[in-house]
This record gives sequence, structure tokens and C-alpha cells, in this order.
Amino acid sequence: MQKSHFKRVFLIVLDSLGAGELPDAAAFGDKGAHTLRSLSRSGRLYIPNLRRLGIGNIEGLGFLGTDDRQEGACCKLGERSNGKDSTIGHWEMSGVISPCPLPTFPDGFPQEILDEFSRITGRGVLCNKPYSGTQVIADYGEEHMRTGDLIVYTSADSVFQIAAHEDVVPLDELYRYCEAARKMLRGQYGVGRVIARPFIGQPGGFTRSAHRHDYSVEPPSRTVLDALKEAGRDVISVGKIKDLFAGRGLTETHPTSGNAEGMAVTASLAEKDFNGLCFVNLVDFDMLYGHRQDAEGYANALSAFDEWLGGFLGQLREEDLLLITADHGCDPSDSSTDHTREYIPLLAYGRRILPLNLGVRSTFADIAATVAGALDVEYPCPGSSLLGELTDLRTHLRARAVDAMHCSYSPYSGFRVGAALLCEGGRIYTGCNIENSAYSPTICAERTAFAKAVSEGERNFRMIAIAGGKEGVMQAICPPCGVCRQVMREFCESDFEIILVSPDGYECHTLAELLPLGFSL
Repeated sequence: MQKSHFKRVFLIVLDSLGAGELPDAAAFGDKGAHTLRSLSRSGRLYIPNLRRLGIGNIEGLGFLGTDDRQEGACCKLGERSNGKDSTIGHWEMSGVISPCPLPTFPDGFPQEILDEFSRITGRGVLCNKPYSGTQVIADYGEEHMRTGDLIVYTSADSVFQIAAHEDVVPLDELYRYCEAARKMLRGQYGVGRVIARPFIGQPGGFTRSAHRHDYSVEPPSRTVLDALKEAGRDVISVGKIKDLFAGRGLTETHPTSGNAEGMAVTASLAEKDFNGLCFVNLVDFDMLYGHRQDAEGYANALSAFDEWLGGFLGQLREEDLLLITADHGCDPSDSSTDHTREYIPLLAYGRRILPLNLGVRSTFADIAATVAGALDVEYPCPGSSLLGELTDLRTHLRARAVDAMHCSYSPYSGFRVGAALLCEGGRIYTGCNIENSAYSPTICAERTAFAKAVSEGERNFRMIAIAGGKEGVMQAICPPCGVCRQVMREFCESDFEIILVSPDGYECHTLAELLPLGFSL
């Protein structure tokens, strides 16, 4: 493994900040879901620092405001796991794909489960239905206080939630009940999380307290957290990360009461020396605003994070990598209070990170591969590391040229060519060869890329990568034709770099080497 020379990685999950419906969203009842679009329509969203990192440059998020001089790398990730909850989302970004969804109970839990739970706790059960967390204590809280019975409810997610008034059931007792439920719920009843939901107040004015605690089922296989810990790296959790991984793979934990404390703890950790991962979950976006259909509150909370982010960026060191992402969606403007099946955004920032748009990726597990690579730890997983593209410009351009090659229109020759052109300001334009039955209108991939860039006002260029092969199978290098070389000379200096991709790697040439006697004024 090539050394990446990162010492610290900060992975911050903005819980439920979805970036638009996934192709299979309709199968989950989430057609049209788009958390970020709902926030933008609230009129309360102000996120200059996230835009600065490139969030508006992610495909489909231009309504947030694009930035031609973005300072971070950006992309969006699809989910390969069969689910849309925090547990499965965090597992996938840590390298574990879940082909089967965790069990849900839309009609409540079977009576034998409730009977066993009552036997263990010595208390009766109220509700046993899917319910809003705030409404369930309003509807059952008074009866709970009178009888001492526990309020057990679920949601569209794989959860067994236990609500109890702190004056009726002390916190340590409620937590013991949750631990017992976690041990009880196995196999076909193995929900993703058992959640303690303590509340306070009087009838007519009950509110949930800040003492929520989650008890997750353990990940079914080894995560990147396990690999980092085994390799002697620090693995520090902030917020509910410990709960989502059942404490596994962690070396230090910092439970928090919400976003404000989570951001404060993260800022304090940035001042300390450690070698490894700081994994942060900011839960208020989901818990306080997404589930409660509060788009304005959600937008205000994201704006507050953005303001904090402006200061946090200044705390980062030379050997730091910052990743900002989400775990699922929770559109506050749709017809449901449940999570939504969406893409997630990914922003990467650091002094060694190139300001690039990496397009659309197929799995959250790319995060795990990237974290492992950044910290020089071997961890085979279903994802692909972004590091090569984020830190090596030639690697990125080569990948973009190969992608462009597959868009070629070449029905006559069958020879596909792709090109990726880097402008001085950092923007990349791709092109492919486009053939015509009348041979002379045919245009090469290089000229397609230059035409796109020049038509957008670009005039200064750094380098171009070119890849090609018969029927899209890469063969030998494909040097530019004489016409393309002369077009390059029209806009580029003699030291303009030309990367010729081959099946075995690539070779680099300057324009002067390929066109020593080019015509110019």
C-alpha cells in the first residue's frame, strides 16, 4: 500500500442529510424525496462554507449554489445495502454491505416478545405500535405515570423503543431494561436498535430528555473501525457512534446530548494529538427536525453547523483529512416522518486534497476504503478508495478519461477515445470521439473537450489525459492526431502536459515533445 501520510481523519456524519432519491426509492415509499431540496426551499438555509467545499457542485445539488473555485472535493454516494436507517447506513460507510434489511414491525411486536419482556422487567407494556416519539408520550405518558407500565413502540425503522418518565423509572433502571431487551431480541426479532427514550414533565407538557441511549446489534462482519483498532490506530467516537457499533472497534468514546455538544467536543479533539479516526455523528438534524417535519428548524441547524465549520477548517493541520457526509435521508417536507431512501453527499477537505468533483459513486463503502487508505491500514472491503483521485491529479484525470471513453459515438470504426482536460482554475471538461458517416465532420475526443471548455469561457489549461481502445477495451496509448495537437497549441504553452493512458499505466509528454514545430503567432 502506498503511504498516504495522513495522520488524522475527521469523519463527520450530518445525520439524515439526504441528497436526493435513489433509483430504487419508490420501492421504499420515498419517490421524490430530497432532504436538501426541502431545506433550500425553507428560506432559512445559509451554508457558505459547505458551498466553499463544493456541496453545490455535486450532481443534482446546483440549486444550493455552485462555486467554480471550490476548495474541497465532492461527490454523492449511492447505498447498496437494503435499508434506509442509521445502523445500516453507518455500517455501509464502515465497509459492511447489508443485503437483507433489518426486521421491522409495522403491526407491533408479537405477544410472546412482550410477554418475555414483561417477565424480565416485572412491568407491563403500553402502546406496542409504530408511533411518533413525541406523540407517544403525549398519548400514553399519563397512564405510564399512573401504572408504571413501560411505553414500548416502534417506527418504520428497525427499532424497539422504550419510553419512561425519569421520575417513574430512574435512568439506570431504564438502561438495564434496554440491555435486557437487546439480549432478548435475536434472530428474526433482531432489530437494529433498542432505544431508551426517557422523558420529563407533567401531563400535557411532556418532553423527551437528553438522556436517550441506543443499543445496537453488532455489525455482522469486520468494519474499518475494527481494522484501525487492530492496527494500533486511535478510533474516537463522538455522539451515537458508540451505540451504532455496539462499542466495537473503538478506543475512546464521547457521548453527547446533541449537535452543539458534538461540535464542541470535535473542536476540542482537533486540538489534541492522535493518530487515527475521529468519527462524529450529529444527530439533531434527524431526531429534532427531520422526523418532526421541521424544514425551517433543520435548515437553521445546518446553517449553525456551517458557521461552526468555518472555524473548524482553520483548526485542521497539514496531515489531516476531513470527510463530511450523511447516513440516509429524512425529508422534512414529504408526507411521512420516516427516513427516506436517498443518496448522501460527501465532501473531502485537506491541504493535500485536490478540489475535484468525483461524480456519483455506487456505495457508501467508498468512505471505509478511503479512511483505511488515508491511515495506511489494510482493509479489503466492497468500496473503492478516493485517495488516488483526491491526492494524485494524474490518477484522477486518467480515470475521467476512461469514463469519457465509454460515451464515445463510434459506430464506424468501433474505436472509442475519451479525454479529460484540466483548466488552470481546477475545472475538468471531458470529451469523446464523435464519428459521422461523412468522414470529415468526425471530431476527436481531445477537440470535443477543448470545444466544451472554450465555449464556457476557459482559456488557460494545465493538462489533458487521453484513453482509447477498440470497442472500449483499452489497448495501446492513443497519442493525439496532428489536428488535435495544433488545436492544443492554439490555447496551450509548450509545457502543457499530455497524459497517454495505457493498459499498464500511462506515460506523460509535453506538447513541445509531441509538436516540436507547431504553428503559433
